[in-house]
Amino acid sequence: MAANWMRRTLVAAACASAALLTACGSSSVESAISPERFIVFGDGLADQGQLGSTYSVNDGSINNWTVQLASRYDVKIAPSSSGGTNYAYGNARISQKPDATGNNATPTVVQQIDAFLAGGKLNNNDMVVVSAGVSDVIANTLAFLNGAITEEQLMKNAEQAGADMAAQVKRLNAAGAKHIVVTGSYDLSRSPWAKAIDKEQLLSRVSIAMNSKIKIDINEMGGKQVLYVDVPYQVNLFEGDPNRYGFSNAEKPVCNSIDPGNGIGIGTNEVNSARCTTSTLIDVNYNRYAFADKIYLTPRRIAVWATLRATSSRGNGDGLIHP
Repeated sequence: MAANWMRRTLVAAACASAALLTACGSSSVESAISPERFIVFGDGLADQGQLGSTYSVNDGSINNWTVQLASRYDVKIAPSSSGGTNYAYGNARISQKPDATGNNATPTVVQQIDAFLAGGKLNNNDMVVVSAGVSDVIANTLAFLNGAITEEQLMKNAEQAGADMAAQVKRLNAAGAKHIVVTGSYDLSRSPWAKAIDKEQLLSRVSIAMNSKIKIDINEMGGKQVLYVDVPYQVNLFEGDPNRYGFSNAEKPVCNSIDPGNGIGIGTNEVNSARCTTSTLIDVNYNRYAFADKIYLTPRRIAVWATLRATSSRGNGDGLIHP
């Protein structure tokens, strides 16, 4: 049953946007999309545990949205570092180096795709997920706040990151990808980090500039098999009305796993959810919190997000796609 409703989400939502997917036709939901393999590229929101942990509360649950998505089709995925097809890395940027933490070794999304295409090929029944942008918003915003770039350059960089990501979506399609799910960054003005540094408006503009460019550029693909999932809209729902979705706190991170290094890109001595377990929490009722650290989400918030995607397939206008 779980697999069926996720199939409905992808197909019905895509068909609602003719600009993104015009080839829906009259085929049944199950025959339209029945992936045998998931291939994932991206940053911390999609990282399944390349270095042994995910960016959430590491409690043994399915605490990664790409794994949630694959599970709806009864498909299992694993990090590429373990021989799997999830190439996403925490703090990875789309095309630029260093990563959000200043590490030059982290592969960009471009390099992740390079690595996959160098050793394999795309099949008709593959589902490809490209989920990135959070690290680019963080890195560029901090460069501006630290005086390294102007505000004009900040906005140009955000748009360029969006263009670069759309270019990789087009590249994957040209390489044979028939089903591509794309997500940019959520609106980081909704994050505890934005509130802590009092830069909600700035981070909103940067996030919107990048995501808008992604959508505009992939819209040019016409009838190609691309679905844009509106992460900003769905995260805004949680943060704007947390009680409606069973959360009591959408302002404060539930983890207290302080990282002496620059673990998630927002500075030293900040909470890093990649170091968070059930032993490093401020509240044992952590499922009532929306954020694990100042950027990343708790396991239950990730699970509710997946449920919202299912609800949106019924055509109730909750904003799954905004091309």
